[in-house]
Amino acid sequence: MAITTYAELKTSIADFLNRDDLTSVAPDFITLAEADMNRRVRHWRMEGRSTAEIDTQFSALPADFGEPITFHITSGSLAQIELLGKAEMLKERASSGDAAGKPKYYSITAGEIEVYPTPDATYTSELYYYKRITALSDSNTTNDILTYFPDAYLYGSLVHSAPYLKDDARVAVWGSLYAQTLADINGESEASKFGGSGRRMKIKAY
Repeated sequence: MAITTYAELKTSIADFLNRDDLTSVAPDFITLAEADMNRRVRHWRMEGRSTAEIDTQFSALPADFGEPITFHITSGSLAQIELLGKAEMLKERASSGDAAGKPKYYSITAGEIEVYPTPDATYTSELYYYKRITALSDSNTTNDILTYFPDAYLYGSLVHSAPYLKDDARVAVWGSLYAQTLADINGESEASKFGGSGRRMKIKAY
């Protein structure tokens, strides 16, 4: 059976478990699988791009933001903004007396992007990031992950079904299939980006 929609996924879960009484809990298995994939899957199909004008210390993140990739100032000369931890950001502010200027650093602070220096003008920025998976539901019946990687959804859901069903014997089975699927997905993304040769080390000439 094809697994291309939310309804087909729920049917497949029931078929694999040989149970027809899981209608009310199958959506929970799917939700738990999505939460896990949001933490562990990093595929180029999950990448997003957002442009915004920044003129204050704090700016809103995209609604579907999951994890940053790169952040740039695009107005004037292109300049990458470096990601710092919150403690490092505070040190930078303290060392300069919190002087305003063109942002050089950013941090994810309380669900917002914090930049330093605080902008002394309005700058156009571009954020590349990993998007959170658009959750499946009766009204949102598919997404890119289900379309291209239905096995991730199926095995992820089955992993979370095992504790509910007290089927300890199946935890290892579903878990192994699920882990291999996620590794393959992330590996495919790396191969797509870097031509199968992996990341290349840049060596400086002195």
